[in-house]
Amino acid sequence: MSFTELKIDRIENILPEEFYNLIDKNRNHIGKTFPVTLANSNSLKKAEDFLAISLDKEKNSEGFYFYARDLKTNALIGYLCIKTIDYRISKCELGYFADEDYQGKGITSKMVSQALEFCFNELSLNKVFICTSEINLASQKIALKHNFKQEGILRDEFRNGDGELQNTVYFGLLKSEYNAN
Repeated sequence: MSFTELKIDRIENILPEEFYNLIDKNRNHIGKTFPVTLANSNSLKKAEDFLAISLDKEKNSEGFYFYARDLKTNALIGYLCIKTIDYRISKCELGYFADEDYQGKGITSKMVSQALEFCFNELSLNKVFICTSEINLASQKIALKHNFKQEGILRDEFRNGDGELQNTVYFGLLKSEYNAN
């Protein structure tokens, strides 16, 4: 898939049904890595509430949301959230996934690129970080592809969808490093 067939959309254009369908279709794919999103979107009503809460967070600059859309089908095929924003320290975290059927086609990379531009140029933050499960090698590759530096491993930092504690790999990217690339 080329990027011309992909559109990055914002939360105000997302219908609860299509968000629920994205989550439901990828339940097994993201089950271990997005347990909170899954729990908060396991019915159409909960997905609607989740989007409403997310929209409020965006209006209050507490979180921002990007969605990848396949231009041919208009279907949602990816999700990225900017969360854990700390304006005092000037940093935030990215969380993301792409539809399992669209893995390896540059969708997550495109979302991350747009989110980084937004974080550093619109929000004027100094640091963006990604915390990913040790087993999520695809997410680690995305971080490295975008020049994030591995800063450490946080032991037993994340409870996955099966309730097991896992180590988290912490990656960071400073604005100065982003601008240098």
